[in-house]
Amino acid sequence: MRADRLVATLLLMQSRGRVTAAELADELEVSVATARRDLEALSAAGIPVYPQPGRGGGWALVGGARTDLSGLSSHEAQALFLLVGPAAAVSVEAKAALRKLVRALPQTFRAEAEAAAGATMIDPTRWGERDRRRPELVDQLQSAVVRRRRVRLTYVNGARERSERLVDPWGLVDKDDTWYLIAGTERGRRTFRVDRIAEAETTDQPTDRPDEFELAAAWEEVVGKMEERRSTTWATVLIETQFVRILRDHFGRHCHTEGEADDGRTRVRLAAPTPLDIARNLAGWGADVEVLEPRSVRDELARIGIELAGRYAGGATPTQDDEG
Repeated sequence: MRADRLVATLLLMQSRGRVTAAELADELEVSVATARRDLEALSAAGIPVYPQPGRGGGWALVGGARTDLSGLSSHEAQALFLLVGPAAAVSVEAKAALRKLVRALPQTFRAEAEAAAGATMIDPTRWGERDRRRPELVDQLQSAVVRRRRVRLTYVNGARERSERLVDPWGLVDKDDTWYLIAGTERGRRTFRVDRIAEAETTDQPTDRPDEFELAAAWEEVVGKMEERRSTTWATVLIETQFVRILRDHFGRHCHTEGEADDGRTRVRLAAPTPLDIARNLAGWGADVEVLEPRSVRDELARIGIELAGRYAGGATPTQDDEG
């Protein structure tokens, strides 16, 4: 995460007093361009980090090397700990780092920073679900990303076909509790679902990662392509306005309102990969939703209706007590 790098950058500067972008890049295992952008971001945020031009220059905290991060204001310290605090609840390493960071702050800031760290927690488990645990492979893959070591994967695709890949791990993304590995391969950049990785072996071979690679930008491209695939079929429906928000919960970004119809209902555009996917989501609404088009979605709803009527038209299945 970028927040982790910014914290690490601050701690590194307070211990050394002055660093160059190249030194920072080498220490944090990022590109020089990324290190320079992080330094500029700290400066733009009001943290007293400033460049020193010329030979032997670099970037430094106001006041030089010190035993605390007194360059941070009280509000900046609170914001920092509000961001980092939730991670400490689920990670022993993060908790230890947080304690060290507290000790690095000026005494006058510590009480508020500790309060901020404990002010927020993250519970990723949805109602009615068991506790979620991240895949064990995530730690191994994160280590390979940081150490810049290639990984040999045994991967099972959606068709349950197994293959072996030697990849350059560039970054990991957790999206809605599903982890993805973005990696370089002989065929270019690829995205792998971690829960489909059957085996992973970290090698001693160094990775080849482009200097311009940015995980956030790469993931944005992945999401864009995936959303295109998820929206190949569009349907126009009519629904009572009070229920539009429920459709939004089901269809997310693939739900667009188009105004009010003549009868007072709201016209909504919905998208999914196939007509059947849309029909399955709408079938439970019965007559509360009217599909105007396309015909393919209307046909799927009709087919589902016939199937349900055929199974349940005779009434409920008799229980043992009903049979006497």
